[in-house]
Amino acid sequence: MELLEFILIFIILAAIILMIYYFFRGAKGDISLTRPVESRVDEYLDRRFQSLVEEWQLVNQPKLQKFKEKNYKELEQDEARLGDLKKFEAGMQNSLANLEARLDTVEKELAQKGSAKK
Repeated sequence: MELLEFILIFIILAAIILMIYYFFRGAKGDISLTRPVESRVDEYLDRRFQSLVEEWQLVNQPKLQKFKEKNYKELEQDEARLGDLKKFEAGMQNSLANLEARLDTVEKELAQKGSAKK
């Protein structure tokens, strides 16, 4: 039975060593044993940051500031128009609610007149 136990312990140790090897394989940065998954994600993002910025077409702060300075007046005008449109939408919704209430009243009156004739 000792030989079988030795082989079983050897297989378990080999599996653990392989799992640790594959976990740390390709890791070039500082991997923390207290938070291994987060440190691997951080390392991945650090390595691929520039390609992610290009892939997602992100803009850095100076370019964004330059865009805002260049188009500030147009952006303000668009925001003002958007505010006016929201006010118009609210007014139209109130008008629609009033019209629906008036229509309901007219339909009830017609239904009463129709039932009175019969």
